[in-house]
Amino acid sequence: MTTRILIADDHAIVREGLRRILAADPTFVVAGEAGDGNEVMAAVRAGGFEVLLLDLSMPGRSGIELLKRVKEERAGLSVLVLSMHAEQQYAVRSIRAGASGYLTKDTAATQLIAAIRKVASGGLFITPAVAEALALGLQSPDGELPHKRLTDREFEIFLMLVNGESVTRIAERLSLSVKTASTHKTHILEKMKLGSIAELVRYALKHSLLDSQT
Repeated sequence: MTTRILIADDHAIVREGLRRILAADPTFVVAGEAGDGNEVMAAVRAGGFEVLLLDLSMPGRSGIELLKRVKEERAGLSVLVLSMHAEQQYAVRSIRAGASGYLTKDTAATQLIAAIRKVASGGLFITPAVAEALALGLQSPDGELPHKRLTDREFEIFLMLVNGESVTRIAERLSLSVKTASTHKTHILEKMKLGSIAELVRYALKHSLLDSQT
């Protein structure tokens, strides 16, 4: 049985690499590509594929908000998130938003193929660490750690802030006004009871939420 896949990533070289990996399985067909959130939504509305391989960090509408929009448009679509962000940053939020699986971009090709097969058959592909995090989230209130009180959009902006992006740059990347991005920043600091970006960075370091730079 053939599985048709849409590859959504803003880097052409990544899309090409994924095409080559998927070509190793004769049952996979790349039905199309998308380079930003608008192209993703247009493709979702057009249909013609069973699995969406989705990068969370793309120009325009992106992240968990984009994932939610996709699931609102096509609730039955299997979405496998393939992200540069470590599992502890986005995996649980992605699964709760409707993703069928979450992998980081350093995942081995064999595991990626196995994950696509699993989600294409209607299953859920998560690592033991993500499964444990999901179970803990059901057992205990999110109030344990301040960053878990943030909305999905606030958490996305929180990660951008602690990785050194300015409010202006964040607004540009997320297609927001600078005023809206600044308001989100204020709410983040208030919810986390912290007084500055430096304190946010220290918090992110303590809880392993910073992207590793190599």
